[in-house]
Amino acid sequence: MKIALLQLNPTVGDLRGNARLIAEAVRRAPGVDLAVTSELALLGYPPRDLLLNADFVQRSWSAVEDLSRLCREEGLPPLLVGLAERNPGDVGRPLFNSAALLKNGRVEGSFRKTLLPTYDVFDEDRYFEPAGQPQILEIGGAKLGVSICEDIWNDRDLWKRRRYHTDPVEELVAAGAQAVINLSASPFTAGKQLHREAMLSLLAKKYAVPFLYVNQVGGNDDLIFDGRSSAFDSQGRLAARGRGFEPDVVIADLAELACQFSPSPEAEAGASGPAYAHIAEDDFTPESEIWRALVLGLRDYVHKCGFKGVLLGLSGGIDSSLVAAIAASALGPENVLGVLMPSPFTSRASLDDAACLAERLVIRTITIPISEIMESFDRELCGPFQGLARDVTEENIQARIRGNLLMALSNKFGLVLLTTGNKSELAVGYCTIYGDMSGGLAVISDLPKTAVYRVSRWYNSWSREAIPASVLEKAPTAELRPHQKDEDSLPPYEILDGILERYIELHQSREEIVSQGFDGATVSRVLGLVKNAEFKRRQAAPGLKVTDRAFGSGWRMPVASRGW
Repeated sequence: MKIALLQLNPTVGDLRGNARLIAEAVRRAPGVDLAVTSELALLGYPPRDLLLNADFVQRSWSAVEDLSRLCREEGLPPLLVGLAERNPGDVGRPLFNSAALLKNGRVEGSFRKTLLPTYDVFDEDRYFEPAGQPQILEIGGAKLGVSICEDIWNDRDLWKRRRYHTDPVEELVAAGAQAVINLSASPFTAGKQLHREAMLSLLAKKYAVPFLYVNQVGGNDDLIFDGRSSAFDSQGRLAARGRGFEPDVVIADLAELACQFSPSPEAEAGASGPAYAHIAEDDFTPESEIWRALVLGLRDYVHKCGFKGVLLGLSGGIDSSLVAAIAASALGPENVLGVLMPSPFTSRASLDDAACLAERLVIRTITIPISEIMESFDRELCGPFQGLARDVTEENIQARIRGNLLMALSNKFGLVLLTTGNKSELAVGYCTIYGDMSGGLAVISDLPKTAVYRVSRWYNSWSREAIPASVLEKAPTAELRPHQKDEDSLPPYEILDGILERYIELHQSREEIVSQGFDGATVSRVLGLVKNAEFKRRQAAPGLKVTDRAFGSGWRMPVASRGW
């Protein structure tokens, strides 16, 4: 029995467009006995509060019925498609997160998700009722256990503390499943795929049944999905893997996956997977993964929002240089506009670096000096500010002048403004609200400064040093006053990022961080900056998530508060 895993890039809310994607993918898998989409593929994931719209849910069922009839008319195989299903009862949430079986021109059954995550970016208990029992699909003489995303993430041998009281995989195998299929929309974070594959391998080997995992690909708002749909045989060996960060169709043969093969000479010699493997090559280094994720996330954000191009401020610094490189790769250099906005504090070297970068990336640029605009602000504010020393107020005015100019260009030319701030700056508030934070997408807002350098050096290693070496070598500076350096206001980034990682991603306390060798006063200061910058983050542009803990939909800290 052959099963096609349809690794697609749906657009949230585009029911007819997503149905077309599904149909086209099934046509590319002739001779299979069953095709399977990712989680909620017909709706696009995550649909969020679109699920509260009863008309939207109803229209999705009209779309799936049309898709079912099309499959019958074209002689396409049965299809298991992810969508939201109404809860017919009068108790509980109004919907199920389901997979509908399309066969013989109609919906012949549905299979519902059991475990509903509410952590990080997930809030499924807001919409869905959990399934009540294991669900087996009998087709082609095989008994397939159908699970959806989170249902496979609760094995007692994998987690010190399980989040849920039940294990759907254990229940499916106990109910007679000869293989387990998982429809997923599992967001990307760096390093996650290796963990996924280790988990799936353990489950397949533990229960001695094949596991088939189909994941969404593409970017939707702040989330990026890396695909890499995969199949594991009953010994836990990787038998197939779809391409990373691209749509794909992966075909797995259950007869092969279920056989107890003896290890091939290649496998005994340490080769990856069994002799019958069909595994897309991939690069799991963090820099490669992050680069491809950000390129995909930016491209989909721009195109799915209906734009064709972007603009950004080019300062000659590392952050804007990396964002420009990502944008040129994602959209083509002809669709990227770099804007140079020199002030009296902008060095000649910074202007040269920005121009050199633009030339190497082949992106368009314009230059708008801001000195005279700054002088006009000084004239108008000299009365109210009389007798007061210049301070961060004047620095913020410069950033807001630039933000206004960039937004004006965005409005006039219909381009999305990309903000170029990194995670370290956003964490401690080293950024100007309504200034350099202005824009439609924060491309690297989940990359700490030290990671910005690592990804930039990795990019330069194969791009013939598109980012000038001088950009990578000079000390970071906002150039808002004479001889300014970031370290005038912040600890060195190696220290700052070490503290931030432990606090934000590892949830460590001040005392735990200090016990690892960090200066106590520095730690206290950094944690205070993180808390005080929450009001800025609340008003920031959406950012692309690439770490386990991003300042996005999964970050839910209060603004008016004390003690954290």
